[in-house]
Amino acid sequence: MWKNKRTILGVGIAILLLALIRTFETELFYDPFLDFFKGTFQNAVLPSYDTGNLLGSLSLRYGLNTILSLIIIYLFFKDRGLVWFSGILFLFFYVGLLTAFIVLLKSSDKPDYMTLFYIRRFLIQPLLLILFLPAFYYQKKKS
Repeated sequence: MWKNKRTILGVGIAILLLALIRTFETELFYDPFLDFFKGTFQNAVLPSYDTGNLLGSLSLRYGLNTILSLIIIYLFFKDRGLVWFSGILFLFFYVGLLTAFIVLLKSSDKPDYMTLFYIRRFLIQPLLLILFLPAFYYQKKKS
């Protein structure tokens, strides 16, 4: 019984940490696109940004979200192989999404803002966790 309570507590703490990352995103991370995408941005000009700081900040945030996501996946399934597989998927998506973000950002003065918005969202939000948990649960239940 206590083991289950510890799992629930661990998942709760990890989710709380994910929420704190989101709550304090403006203080913790450099991201000039936060305000840009909050407003009407379809006809706006991209804000000025420091590419190195932006990529470092996106990478740090993705890394923190990934670590917490892997902890949650482990606590849910208690399967190190699944955590290893998830880590590879997170790395694969990181490389692909960051590459697409950079190419889109640097390819023109007015890139497709909606595509840029959604790629950036996958980099800064733990959306992959939301996708992976039900998929892994379904797979475990089916096998």
